[in-house]
Amino acid sequence: MSLKKFLVSRTFFINLLIAIVIVSAIIFITLQSLKSYTRHGQSMPVPDFSGMLQDEAESVAESYKLKVVVIDSVFNDNVAPGAVVEQQPGAGFGVKENRTIFLTINSKQKEKIVLPKLTEVSFRQAQVLIENCGLLIGNITYQPSEYNDLVLKAEQDSQEVFQGDMLIKGSKIDLVIGRDAENEQTPLPDLKGLKVEEAKSVLTDAMLNLGVIIYDETILEKEDSINAVIWRQRPDNIADPFIKLGTSVDVWITVDEEKIQKATKPEELEADSDQEI
Repeated sequence: MSLKKFLVSRTFFINLLIAIVIVSAIIFITLQSLKSYTRHGQSMPVPDFSGMLQDEAESVAESYKLKVVVIDSVFNDNVAPGAVVEQQPGAGFGVKENRTIFLTINSKQKEKIVLPKLTEVSFRQAQVLIENCGLLIGNITYQPSEYNDLVLKAEQDSQEVFQGDMLIKGSKIDLVIGRDAENEQTPLPDLKGLKVEEAKSVLTDAMLNLGVIIYDETILEKEDSINAVIWRQRPDNIADPFIKLGTSVDVWITVDEEKIQKATKPEELEADSDQEI
């Protein structure tokens, strides 16, 4: 039989139909298998692992048919040691089964830094060095010296510390500053209306210390203490515009708007009171 006759024969069309059916069946089965294997269109939200310890996170991940891997650690005083502080993908993100979630946990050991050279430099320079390396300035005291404003000694917990010492990041360093004149006075800043952290910075710049922090009855929760501002200070900048360097300033804090306004804008309140009369 010639090729031309075969191509128009019934046998050819039957074979062609069978081939089309077989190919179509193979394609259909392959697509369905791939869809089933990849769970096409099926995803689940990633659970929130924040605050969980590694064992707990692994258990929760297993219940969701997911995997977790710790890839980094940081240190945060406000989080329990070993607890999850960050995850990728984030909570609520849609993923398929067996997806790996990467976790960052809070280090069980506090981060330490190398203390830079703080002595024989000016107070301003030491202030910059301390802040840049992640430490905080604690108390400032003064000692008679021919070298004015020079740092004579750095201390932590009443023990002298030196360049190269390993200290916990965020801890405080007390400084002993040389002064060539006794009882030298400095302007006392007005702290009223400032938050405590703002007041610390202002006092440090003025070479003064923050003393006792006194909370009034409006401070009931941690959030209140964060939002509270100073409404009273001792010594007061009006009664004592100048005080001795290194003096501690006590502050009273509140979230009471009336106290705050009275402390920061006494003239306006007096004017309003006169108008009412």
